[in-house]
Amino acid sequence: MIVRKLELINRIVHMLLTLGIGLVWIVNGLFCKILGFAPRHEQIVARVLGSDYAFGLTKTIGAAEVFMAIWILSKIRSRLSALTQIAVVATMNVLEFFLTPDLLLFGHINSLVALLFIVLVYYNEFVLNADSA
Repeated sequence: MIVRKLELINRIVHMLLTLGIGLVWIVNGLFCKILGFAPRHEQIVARVLGSDYAFGLTKTIGAAEVFMAIWILSKIRSRLSALTQIAVVATMNVLEFFLTPDLLLFGHINSLVALLFIVLVYYNEFVLNADSA
């Protein structure tokens, strides 16, 4: 009885975290990049990849983030999705840490936020969802 309740709680937490993680990608992709509600995203892209193509690249990155959210919520190949998220967030944040810390919401502390997000993605997929492997 207790084991079943724990399994149910585990599934509910996993579902809520999956929704939350997907929402993070939607907000950053759709609202911050595609709709341009956070202009600093385009400024970051301009500094890292060049200002000539920053507008289009920012929209493309935003679309990729929306597709990432769809992938996450679809639960198709969820382990590959989690590993892809971890790689993307880690790569993006290393670049931003060195190239654009002044444009980040929390400056260098952004790396800690990114690390916590990476740990959350890992925990959600490889600990809470371990039975689905």
